[in-house]
Amino acid sequence: MVERLTALDASFLYLEDPDTPMHVGGVLVLECPAGVLDHDALVDLVRARLPLVPRYRQRVLEVPGHLANPVWVDDPDFDVSYHVRRSALPRPGSEEQLLDLVARLTARPLDRRRPLWEMYLVEGLSGGRSAVVTKTHPALVDGLSAIDIGQVILDESPEPGTPPDTGEWRPRRAPGQVALVWEAVEEYLERPSAVVETARTAVGDVRATAARWAGVAGAILAAAARTAMRPAPMSPLNAPIGRQRRVAVARATLDDVKIVRKANGGTVNDVLLTVVTGALREWLLSRGEPVIGSTSVRALVPVSVRSDEDDDASRVSSLLVDLPVGEPNPRVRLARISYAMRALTQSNQSVGADTLSALSGFAPPTLHALGARAASGLSRRLFNLVVTNVPGPQTPRYAGGARMVEVFPVVPLAKGQGLAIGLTSYDGTVYVGLNADRDSISDVDVLADLIEQEVAALVETAS
Repeated sequence: MVERLTALDASFLYLEDPDTPMHVGGVLVLECPAGVLDHDALVDLVRARLPLVPRYRQRVLEVPGHLANPVWVDDPDFDVSYHVRRSALPRPGSEEQLLDLVARLTARPLDRRRPLWEMYLVEGLSGGRSAVVTKTHPALVDGLSAIDIGQVILDESPEPGTPPDTGEWRPRRAPGQVALVWEAVEEYLERPSAVVETARTAVGDVRATAARWAGVAGAILAAAARTAMRPAPMSPLNAPIGRQRRVAVARATLDDVKIVRKANGGTVNDVLLTVVTGALREWLLSRGEPVIGSTSVRALVPVSVRSDEDDDASRVSSLLVDLPVGEPNPRVRLARISYAMRALTQSNQSVGADTLSALSGFAPPTLHALGARAASGLSRRLFNLVVTNVPGPQTPRYAGGARMVEVFPVVPLAKGQGLAIGLTSYDGTVYVGLNADRDSISDVDVLADLIEQEVAALVETAS
């Protein structure tokens, strides 16, 4: 029996086009002394960890006539060296050159004929560093049966962990066209409603399907309907987008964020949203956009929440938050965002994704992918941009003995949305990755600088 993609996973494939590839990216910057982690070593490391992510050796196979959702099959021609690639910057490579390369890689869709992921070792960074750039399609990462490759290549010590001994991998034979059709017919006989669901997905009503399978139901649907009565504000963040991207990054110390939280209340996530809000305000003003007291920007915020009872349990919840960019006082902005976040959480207006159990190690790549999945289940009319925030480990991680010193998420853009922001805290620092349409948000580096300035301004208010 084949394993079929869920309607939600299939929707990611149907929603995708050359202008809006859906893959989630990540940039891992490594201290990489000579001989510690070269391309061959990275290929060996990934090969050894692939048994932990079996989906990464499978590709998507369409059912003839779209009679049913596609299925996962082993790739008989799987070649890990095709997926783990090598690139280099002219030495000494600068951060600007690295981000330009990341933008080009991010803009390039994944090959549907192969497993939907890629990894690049980028050599030549200044200071003897290298970078690993990952691209993973959200259909691969459901939080239960699959996690991101960027999670499993990292260890808690310079000594790599012992890989699982699963013996030699042999691909299972893919079913033929007749078998695919026959299984689809059997499924329809057993569950006639599948005919309607597949037809709906095939004709393009994937948003309704995605929302239903993402768990948007009951009171949450009512809340979403009320929000839809107030569409997202008009914003330069929303415009037709092209195929090219710009990527920028910002940093803040976690201690500074905690100082602000302690002085003003709220949560770390509230403070980070306030930072983004203040930066968006100054960015809009720098563009000559009208900003008055009532001006707001609506963000879809998938947030990783750890249970107090079980530190290993994680949940991704998505909230529609109106960021008060019209408020000039940073302390008042923080108070308004904290109040809004509490109200949304307490009234159960979140759009819940699957609960992740027993996640360990470096989970942010997986959780950013889940955030992108949650965002894809809602109408683009409801929000202006996506802001994902995922807490990471506060102790060092290593890839093949090379210490990871920085990590930046790259969240995909949706149709008509020119900016997506990802935040990850790691080893005492908050790292911000901004992915933008190259034409409509050509000054994304200005926004990155404003994020760092806003952190400094908030720290001043706390002193």
